[in-house]
Amino acid sequence: ELQFVESGGGLVQPGGSLRLSCAAAGIIFNERAMGWFRQAPGKEREVVASISFSNNDKYYADSVKGRFTISRDNVKNMMYLQMNSLEPEDTAVYYCARGFGITVITTMGGFASWGQGTQVTVSA
Repeated sequence: ELQFVESGGGLVQPGGSLRLSCAAAGIIFNERAMGWFRQAPGKEREVVASISFSNNDKYYADSVKGRFTISRDNVKNMMYLQMNSLEPEDTAVYYCARGFGITVITTMGGFASWGQGTQVTVSA
């Protein structure tokens, strides 16, 4: 059974940092691109970052470039999102997701499946 479990979300003050983790099971992890997307209340889902199967290519939304870093460990079947300089606009539920193919994902249509999500709240 395909399964993703996200962790690491929480409440943080503006300017703070969080590190999200995604544990994947039930798939051959290194055969697919992976990524994170988020959804804030009343807003559409937004691709935040993605990483190719080989770890060589990465994509970031303009809104998070220079602040977020995506990485993966194909031995441990884990993916991470290091989030620095967090802003209130980053408040959302963050989802770990798998792509259909091996290259970076830039639109929501490129995700094949995802987890339950983890809440990130940035507030003073």
